[in-house]
Amino acid sequence: MITVMGATGNVGRPLVEALTAAGEEVRAVSRKGPFPGDVSDAASLRPAFEGATAVFLLLPPGFHGPVSPILASADGARVVLLSSQGVGTGRHPSFFEDEVRGSSLPWTILRPSGFASNALQWAESVRTSRVLSAPFGDVGLPVIDPADIAEVAAATLLSPLHTGRTYELTGPALVSPRDQAAAIGTALGEPVRFTPQTRPEALASFQNFMPPEVAEATLDILGSPTRAEQRVSPDVAQILGRPARPFADWAARNAVAFK
Repeated sequence: MITVMGATGNVGRPLVEALTAAGEEVRAVSRKGPFPGDVSDAASLRPAFEGATAVFLLLPPGFHGPVSPILASADGARVVLLSSQGVGTGRHPSFFEDEVRGSSLPWTILRPSGFASNALQWAESVRTSRVLSAPFGDVGLPVIDPADIAEVAAATLLSPLHTGRTYELTGPALVSPRDQAAAIGTALGEPVRFTPQTRPEALASFQNFMPPEVAEATLDILGSPTRAEQRVSPDVAQILGRPARPFADWAARNAVAFK
């Protein structure tokens, strides 16, 4: 039996589907799901963790730890932690990874790059005016389809061969905001116009849904990525036996959100 935290999100939902399709019994943990749980109250997670052989550990934004009480509730299960590429590049703190590595549990760590689904932030402007506004329009990053993250997570949850490994998960190519506008337009069958934002304009927008320091750090990555942040990793292809999906595939599957 496998427990999936964040089971209704961009990664958790397809992960539950993939594990169920593989014949696994899954306990889907979410705030309003059949197995509700709160990461700030580790005791609330025990019913969902009881008897689990593996746990997908997704920590919500704003959670500052510690993780050790959650790991204690997992009681010997293998843990797959969804971390971030930013830990490997030094942009994000490593304390969650450090706690998982320092525990007595077998672990695997996944470090995805930016999600293709972050493009949904532009859905309203594309729907209403066929315009996509973003800063740093020609700077590319290897964004990853959340469905690929879910498939990798399923593979690592199902096999102990991935124990003790840290995987960097990226898309197959660098994609800029201008490229994303073009791909969404292709998916819709009509052009989407790209308009550039200044950094102050983008910062004001980002601060509507993230803390100021996180917004600044995000803009640093978007505008001045390091070589490591633009590196296309082979890990998705090596684990799944196929290339990572391009952004255009995500746009085609999610075109309805922009119509």
